[in-house]
Parts: sequence; structure tokens; C-alpha cells
Amino acid sequence: MKISVVGTGYVGLVTGTCFAETGITVTCVDIDENKIKMLNNGKIPIYEPGLEDMVQRNVAKERLFFTTDIKESLVECEAVFIAVGTPPDEDGSADLQYVIGVAREIGKNMNQYIVVVTKSTVPIGTAKKVKAAVQDELNKRGSNLKFDVASNPEFLKEGNAIDDFLKPDRIVIGLESEDAEKIMKRLYKAFVLNNHPILFMDVPSAELTKYAANAMLATRISFMNDIANLCEIVGADVNLVRKGIGSDTRIGHKFLYPGVGYGGSCFPKDVKALIKTAKENNYTLEVLQSVENVNDRQKSVLFNKLNNYFNGNLKGKTISIWGLSFKPNTDDMREAPALVIIDKLIEAGAKVNAYDPVAMHECERKIGNKIHYAKDQYEALIDSDALLVVTEWNEFRVPNFKVMEKLMKTKVIFDGRNIYDIAEVKESGFEYFCMGRKS
Repeated sequence: MKISVVGTGYVGLVTGTCFAETGITVTCVDIDENKIKMLNNGKIPIYEPGLEDMVQRNVAKERLFFTTDIKESLVECEAVFIAVGTPPDEDGSADLQYVIGVAREIGKNMNQYIVVVTKSTVPIGTAKKVKAAVQDELNKRGSNLKFDVASNPEFLKEGNAIDDFLKPDRIVIGLESEDAEKIMKRLYKAFVLNNHPILFMDVPSAELTKYAANAMLATRISFMNDIANLCEIVGADVNLVRKGIGSDTRIGHKFLYPGVGYGGSCFPKDVKALIKTAKENNYTLEVLQSVENVNDRQKSVLFNKLNNYFNGNLKGKTISIWGLSFKPNTDDMREAPALVIIDKLIEAGAKVNAYDPVAMHECERKIGNKIHYAKDQYEALIDSDALLVVTEWNEFRVPNFKVMEKLMKTKVIFDGRNIYDIAEVKESGFEYFCMGRKS
């Protein structure tokens, strides 16, 4: 079986590589010549544990190919996945120009029946627009070739994407014909054999499922952040509250950890897009609007704690930051809380020393040399007036407090992820401020 995946960003590259791992012949397409050259040399443009080895293995076995030529990729192709970006417009709606652009290229170059699958996260109704764009190009060619469209949203967690793809909780496929269903069943045959459930449904329901899932998870995060803030006010411990409600089988423990707000490529964009879709249909998603408001506010909470500690005077202070990516095991800086915190620190006149295991190059690409990028977590602490823990990387969880004490001017830690034991930190001689717990 041969398929094509258009777009070699996070979703496209993981999708194409994992399908190749199951024995399917996959051609990944991108207009970025430098990226394709890099991939053909066995290097990947993103950080995702295990992905580079898998790319190299499948390229060597001649199951995975990379090209800039979409026409070449469509020869004898049974399904083509659209996995290009859908960045948010200024009004919060998803920008579909790249998706529709690929659909037009498919219509111009397809040479047999094909299933056109949207893998990108797209608003409800996008499949209709994709179908119209493909058909328009076929009409211009005077071609009567048949095709179908399908929606196959991804549910990948950055840092755990390979397992999420190969061992999915569920596979959601929206389609509109038996021919398309046969091809999609063949494509996912390896997953059916491993008893992973495939949920077939209509296309609009599949499109909405992705947004609804991310919106629900974002809601849990914002809910717990709100509860954490209330815990501090009333003297409760959010860790105990979290364990108490998470033990309810109707609720569960996942995504109930308070912090400095959600970020990344999915939750912020998808929440905004779903709110916008509702408004376009004369409906207000009041709960989701509040979720977004809480998240925007939460990104400033750690800075506010720091600012209050220094009585509103951060000018000339050296502030250390551990963690820049929006979460561990990724270099993704999109909507990362660290960016908001850094902006506020610089605006207040502070100097920022930061360290992240993998995201410093991405941070530098986004904001340049506004801050100092340390070679390791301890260099970031030299002459520091305070440490902010923003991302809960494993290497930050058991620090050497004796070394920290020697490096820092002021022994104070502001923990945005609650990764330390309050008593242990205080016994080490540090002042400690965290999220939703008395410290």
C-alpha cells in the first residue's frame, strides 16, 4: 500500500514515519527544500524522543521517502494525508489557506481514485472546502476522476507521539463512502490486529471530536489552576484536593495538575478556533471562553508571586528560569508560559538567565538574545536573585541544593509546577513559593 503525507511538521512527520513502521510505503512532501534535504540526510527538524531513529530505519528499508514534488508522490497513491499547519488568524479562527492550497495541488496532479484525508486539526466544514477545491481543479482539467474526502484527526501528545500513534486510545475516522472506508481499514489494519478501536463516523463529527477533546483537556487544566489559586487564598493544599477529586472514577487523575497555564500547538489554538466556530454559528461557548481567560491569567501568576516578593522592584535583579518549552520532552515554544514570564521580567528591568534541555535554540529563534542562555541548569543560577521553575523536566526534580546555595545571591525558589517537597526545600535553607499550597 502506498500513501502520501503532505507537510513534514510535527503531525505529518510522525504520521508518515509511524505508517512506514507498519510496512506501508510513505512519501512525505514539503515545499521547504532545506527541510527535505535534512530529512533525506537522516536528520529531523523537530525534537521528539525516538523519532529520528525511526526515520532513519524506515528510510534505510526504503519504506519512507521525502520529496518536494507532490505530483511524484501521488503516483499509484491510494490515500493522501493533508498535515500542514492551520495557524490561528487574529480573530482566533483557523487559517485554512495551506490546507486548501494542498487540496488544489492534489486536484491538479492526482491520476487515479484517491482518498484525501485531513490530518491537520481543522474546523467543522473544512472537508467540504477541501472537496470543493479538489473538484474545482479536476473540472479545470476536464477530468472525471473520482475521489473521496475523509477526516482522521490526530491525538498525539508531544514528547510521547510515537507511542500515541502506534498504541492509540482510539482512531477516529470520518468518511462518506464505502470505498473510502475500505482503504482506511486497510491502512489501519495493523492497529485493528492489536485491538486498538477504530471509530467510524460522519466527517463533521470527526472534525468536531478533535476540537472537543482538546477543549475538554484544556478545561481540566484551567479548572485546576483556578482551584489552586483558591487553595492559596483559603489555606488548602491543591495536591491533596487533586488526589481527592482524582480518586473519583468519574473524574480520574489525568490533566488535574496545576501550573503556569497550558501552551503548545494544540490547546490554545483549538480552544480559540472552537470559540470562533460557535460565534460564527450565533452561539457562545461560555465555559470555553472562561477556560481561555483563566489560562491567560495563569501565565502571569508566577511572575506576580516574584514581583510581590521583591515589593514590585525587579529592576536590576537577576532571575533564573529552568524550563522554556511549554512542557517536557519537546522543544515546542508555541504559546509557552515562559514567553509571557520573560516578557514581564524584561519589562520590569530584570536580567534573565535561562536553561532548557532542548528548547533554547527554539527560544532564541523566537525572541533572540533578550535573555542569557546558560550551558546547564546550574550556570543559570550564578548570582541569581531568584529561581523560577517553569517546565517540569526530569533533570530539575532532584537538584543539588548545596550547589544552588553557593551560586545564588538570594535563596528563593518559585516553583510553577509543584515538583518539590516543601519541607525538603525549606530544610535546605531556601524560601519556597509554589502553586496552590501553603509554603
